[in-house]
Amino acid sequence: QVHLVESGGGLVQAGGSLRLSCAASGRTFSVYGMGWFRQAPGKDREFVARISRSGHITDYADSVKGRFTISRDNAENTAYLQMNSLKPEDTAVYYCAAATNYALAINEYPYWGQGTQVTVSS
Repeated sequence: QVHLVESGGGLVQAGGSLRLSCAASGRTFSVYGMGWFRQAPGKDREFVARISRSGHITDYADSVKGRFTISRDNAENTAYLQMNSLKPEDTAVYYCAAATNYALAINEYPYWGQGTQVTVSS
């Protein structure tokens, strides 16, 4: 089992940047594929990005491609989401999640953090 804690959210103006961190504890971090998801008020939780166990393979939602970058540091047991050129529509609670494979669907991720709020003002 793994415990996840997100940090780095906040209020930023449109066009700005934030870097989210997801610190993991418990079982060896490198055995998990990691994902970032987000949930805006009144909307379903949606996929943002994912990264393989080694960090060599990544994937992004079309809405964030070219603006967000997912990465991980297995030595530090941490995953990151660098968010650039933020837009008001990026406003949401952002969650990191861990799965035993390079997963895409929400229901493939058994482990979740508590979420961190990102608010982008226009």
